[in-house]
Amino acid sequence: MKYIIQPFYVLYQYLIAVPILTFLTIFTAVFTMCTVKWKNAEFVHRVQQFWSKSYFWLMFLPVSIDGTENIQPGQSYVFVSNHQSMFDVWLIYGWLPVIFKWLMKAELRKVPFIGSGCKAAGHIFVERNRAKASVESLRQVEQQLTGGVCTVIFPEGTRTEDGQVGRFKRGAFQIALDLGLPVIPLSISGCYEIMPKGAWFVTNHPAHMHIGKPIDLKQFEEPNDAIEAVRQAVIEGIKE
Repeated sequence: MKYIIQPFYVLYQYLIAVPILTFLTIFTAVFTMCTVKWKNAEFVHRVQQFWSKSYFWLMFLPVSIDGTENIQPGQSYVFVSNHQSMFDVWLIYGWLPVIFKWLMKAELRKVPFIGSGCKAAGHIFVERNRAKASVESLRQVEQQLTGGVCTVIFPEGTRTEDGQVGRFKRGAFQIALDLGLPVIPLSISGCYEIMPKGAWFVTNHPAHMHIGKPIDLKQFEEPNDAIEAVRQAVIEGIKE
C-alpha cells in the first residue's frame, strides 16, 4: 500500500502543498517585516508558529511532544537540539512553547524572504568561518536573553548525513556559561525519515520532540564534560 500511495503523495506535495506553503512563507516573512516595531511579540510569534505548523498539517505528518513541564515560565534557557532535517526547524518553531531567537548560519540571510523575515524577527546570523564575527553574534544573542526570551541552537552546525547525532560545537554552551543559563536538550526524532538531507520530497512519517530536563553547566569542572553530558541527554531522549 505504501508504494501505491507514495506517487500520489508526491504529486500532492508539488501541486498543492508546496504552492500553499510558498505563499504562507512569503506572507509570514512580509508580516514579520511589517510588524518589526510592534510591541506585541507574542502575537507575532503565534503567527510564525502557525506558519511552521502548516508544514506538518499540509503534509499530513503526525507530531507528538513531551517534556513541556520541564520549562519554567519566565525563565530564559539555551535550547540545544540535534539536527535531522529542515523539518526540525518547523517542529521546534511550531511546538516549543516559548518565544526564542534562533542562532543560525549566515548563508540563510541570502534566502529570499526567509533571510529578511528572520532578521526582522531578531534571529541572529553566525559567520561560522570568521571567528570575530562569530563572537559578535554570540554577544548579540546574550543581550536578548532576558525576561524569559530563549535561544535555540543546533550545535552540530549542519544536518546529519546518516541520522546519527554528530559532534557538538562549543558556541551554545559558551552562551549558557557566560550568562549562567540552564541548557535544555531537545531530542528530535522522525524528521530524518521525513526528509533527509538531499531529498527532494517528503515521506510520511511521525515526528517527535522530547524536551529534556534543564542542565546546569556549572556542575561540570571541564567545558568538554558539559558538552558531552548535554549531547548524551539529547541522544537518550531520541524516540526510536
